[in-house]
Amino acid sequence: MINCGYGRPLVAAGFAAFVFTAHAAQAAQCGNGPAGFEAWKREFAEEARGRVGATGVSALMGTSYSSATIAADRGQKSFRLSLDQFLAKRGGPAIVSRGRALKQSNAALFASIEQRYGVPPGPLLAIWGMETGFGASRGNVNTLSAVATLAYDCRRSAYFTDQLYAALTLVDRGILSPSTRGAAHGEVGHTQFLPKSILNYGTGGSLDSVPNALNATANFLRAHGWQRGAGYQPGEPNFSAIQGWNSASVYQRAIALIGRRIDGE
Repeated sequence: MINCGYGRPLVAAGFAAFVFTAHAAQAAQCGNGPAGFEAWKREFAEEARGRVGATGVSALMGTSYSSATIAADRGQKSFRLSLDQFLAKRGGPAIVSRGRALKQSNAALFASIEQRYGVPPGPLLAIWGMETGFGASRGNVNTLSAVATLAYDCRRSAYFTDQLYAALTLVDRGILSPSTRGAAHGEVGHTQFLPKSILNYGTGGSLDSVPNALNATANFLRAHGWQRGAGYQPGEPNFSAIQGWNSASVYQRAIALIGRRIDGE
């Protein structure tokens, strides 16, 4: 999600980026099917020159329209389930059981993360389990093609235009490659960070590394207001940080509940 790696820009820089992005979104026309993707890609590449390096532009030109991404984007029905239905579908009890075991076997890692960021193991393990089944299902869709397709698609073009610029920047920096693969919306790693989150909250290295992914996730939560020692259930101070992770209410409540059960509360 996230999903969605990962400092925040100055207001003036953020405004300048917004103006540039708004201009780009108007110039490169979005579409609702594969027919216009190649023309859009050429237009976007021209607009990106100067903001993105040659490596990033070249990577963009190598992308293709991802029908799998569009299908996934139109089929997110599980977020409409009740909490009990959602937990059953996602295997909540299994996540709790495995999460407790991983909490013990990785005690030193979680102690280090909590000391640094103030985030206890429970919510981190809940996110890890919910996002990828503790790394078992990280996706097999080309990341750049997924993000480029969603930047082109009219449904959420502005949001994913920002994600695409972030992805191309990460390619320029060698953090992503043209062959990187992940989930259908462009999320990568054990906890499924989108490219912009990698830029803002990543703590160094690939998010296919468990310690890197968990540290980045804790960094994300701290940046979204996590308070050391405070509760994270609905109505408690840290629940708002969990809300920053995913916009779906049922997903937020599932993270909080699974995390509490892992932490033994």
